[in-house]
Amino acid sequence: MADKTEIISSPSDIMLTVGETVSSPSDKASLPPSPLPTESYIISAFRNYLSSGCKEPVLLLESAGQESCCIFRVPESFVAMNPEAYKPKVVSIGPYHYGENHLKMIQQHKFRFLHLFLDKAKKNGVDELALLKAVMDLEEEIRKSYSEDLGESSEKLVYMMILDGCFILMLFLIVSRTIDLSEEKDPIFTIPWILSSIQSDLLLLENQVPFFVLQTLFVESKIGLSSDLNRMAFHFFKSSIDKQGSYWEKHRDFKAKHLLDLIRETFLPNIRSVGESETTSSPHVQLHEGNSGKVLSSDSTGVPLILSAKRLRLQGIKFRPRRSEEDSILDIILKKNRLQIPLLRFDGFISSFFLNCVAFEQFYTDSSNELTSYIVFMGCLLNDEEDVTFLRNDKLIIENHFGSNNEVSEFFKTISKDVVFEVHTSYLKDVFKGVNEYTKRWYNGLWAGFRHTHFESPWTCLSSFAVVFVILLTMLQSTVAILSFLNDKKGDGNAAPPPGP
Repeated sequence: MADKTEIISSPSDIMLTVGETVSSPSDKASLPPSPLPTESYIISAFRNYLSSGCKEPVLLLESAGQESCCIFRVPESFVAMNPEAYKPKVVSIGPYHYGENHLKMIQQHKFRFLHLFLDKAKKNGVDELALLKAVMDLEEEIRKSYSEDLGESSEKLVYMMILDGCFILMLFLIVSRTIDLSEEKDPIFTIPWILSSIQSDLLLLENQVPFFVLQTLFVESKIGLSSDLNRMAFHFFKSSIDKQGSYWEKHRDFKAKHLLDLIRETFLPNIRSVGESETTSSPHVQLHEGNSGKVLSSDSTGVPLILSAKRLRLQGIKFRPRRSEEDSILDIILKKNRLQIPLLRFDGFISSFFLNCVAFEQFYTDSSNELTSYIVFMGCLLNDEEDVTFLRNDKLIIENHFGSNNEVSEFFKTISKDVVFEVHTSYLKDVFKGVNEYTKRWYNGLWAGFRHTHFESPWTCLSSFAVVFVILLTMLQSTVAILSFLNDKKGDGNAAPPPGP
């Protein structure tokens, strides 16, 4: 019975904080002892405590682990490393950043674009009520697309989806010339940094609306076919992603979760190699800390990350730029000891895109890890400033429009710091394996070091030949001198004796 009293005393402390107040220890001592709370009262108080916790906004819904949930709030551990990388600069899309003060400038223009869109729909015989009903039917599916409890009323959420969705569609329609607008008089298109910033903001993970909302508004307004939406989106972003039309055309029918997912899909390699490595003998994985991040390895010893570019060069790995506008920058190939890497034009837009793609792959339960694989791979190669200089100046694999070479190196090392990366499911698993196997052979490094020392440039090559020539000439002179000495000695032994007196 004494034990039961001790157990009951703890919940009573909780109930005191909820209902009772104690002014001071002396007041409490002067009061007559209160009876112990009954079990039913304790249970009732505990249930009230549980229900009070449920009244707080849910920051991670139970449905966040399902395929339908694809728009996430980036956690503070990611934001701390790149504070400005996940926040919109000029325009909010969706509920996460709605109403923020620094985004009000473009927020006012959304209503102007909405009127333009509705006028175009009316010319096709569609009024705003039809669009409103179409989006209202999607409300439950919209809520399931976000990882947080939105807490918005049905009316406000639907209005937000229509306003933001029509704004995005009008941008696409105007830039693709499907709708004629005097861009010379529109500040969104005449002020250079605004459109560029909007392009970047539309590819932030926290700044998305479900793609099916865009498709519904686009089709229901009778402005175009659903299949045309991808084409217009590609046209909108192609000024920031320098690729030919054939590169975009093969992704025209892709079904995306949102705009970030759509553009991410165009970066995926042409040939995917996703699955267990040939050397994997066990399905168990182990967390292994590497230079550039955390690697889920496929064996008990861990799969090592590759060396930096300058160290791989000394081990005999040759770097070659892969020149093809058809290829994604992720199409990295290893042939024998030649590592072929497509040109990376690195700037602020691509850096923001990479950060948000990695975040999406880390959180979306149905995503593959191609962008994460590429980032970890490049983080290994670009370990310091010298590695960036080597791949930029000597091999022409990187075009740096981002900052200093050291800033590029720090970016890749930072972005891959806290990601979880599974080598055995990476499309680059054979490249990691091949590079490590080649560098393990000691004679490859010995021969590569000799070539690097003596034949890396025309000057070292000439000096090496000069040294060899001098050595050979010295050997030849020594041989001639020895032969001459031997001949003289032999000649002295065969000479006739001098005549006697």
